[in-house]
Amino acid sequence: MQRICVIGGSRYFGKLLVKRLQAAGHQVTVINRGSTPPPAGVQHLVVDRNDEAALTAALGSRTFDVVVDQVCYTPVQAAVAARAFAGRTRRYVMTSTIEVYDPATAALAAVPPGTPVPEEIVDPATWLVAMDLPWHDEAYLEAHYAEGKRQAEAVFTRAGSFEFASVRSAHVLGGGAQEFTGRLAHYAGRIATGEEITVHAKALPTVFIHYEELADLLLWATTADFTGPVNACSDGPLDVHGLAAIIAAQTGREPVYRIVPAGEEASAFSFDRHYAMNNARAKELGYSFSRTTDWLPGAVAEALTIEPSLTA
Repeated sequence: MQRICVIGGSRYFGKLLVKRLQAAGHQVTVINRGSTPPPAGVQHLVVDRNDEAALTAALGSRTFDVVVDQVCYTPVQAAVAARAFAGRTRRYVMTSTIEVYDPATAALAAVPPGTPVPEEIVDPATWLVAMDLPWHDEAYLEAHYAEGKRQAEAVFTRAGSFEFASVRSAHVLGGGAQEFTGRLAHYAGRIATGEEITVHAKALPTVFIHYEELADLLLWATTADFTGPVNACSDGPLDVHGLAAIIAAQTGREPVYRIVPAGEEASAFSFDRHYAMNNARAKELGYSFSRTTDWLPGAVAEALTIEPSLTA
């Protein structure tokens, strides 16, 4: 049994992670602002993680074996947490994102087209941190989501008071209505009703992960001994056409595409730039991934049930 603290953990794969930590026999504490209570048997600390004094007071004399941070988006939040948990935990795991590799958001080293992107393309140990940017502004944060994650990883990497690992997640799907971004349901609905999908002239592949698999990988990361970033994605990249074909097979309707001009935004999961991740490091560390095409049909079926008329 370990003492594990989850910051966030109130929805989707974070909520599932809390349940799986419990099922594994760990003593779990959840920190959030109180909008959603954790499962029975989980200690709940209601506090705003951005308020360092309040967070430190809420933690009191508590210590943990591992902290899993589901909701760190900025270097400022990372710095607050690094100070608050210094001396309170031996290991800190942050949920990060595939977006850190998006070449549209940073000047990154190029990889050959079609080559899955390895972790070292974004090295948090050398990444520049700018604490004075307007990270408190929601519009700025939304527009700089990838950079916020990169800088948060950098702050934790340099903290030095605990082992730090980041899990860079692929696009997360599955769970029907639990998938709160609604992106898969958007595709399923438009294809089922014959509405057009906007795509790039040359749509490039990306990578995905099922929300249950991501919860399992985060559970594994609490007991693994690696540090630094690790990419989390199922095997088998897909482009938007491959995704649509799986949906079409279940709806009986062929996708209707509209190609957007160069530089114009298209539907989610249509990409005109390459940054599909390489998951070799996680495999070398002992984690075994599923194949995207094994679970995606089931996720599509769940998405289609969100709107009953789509399956009528």
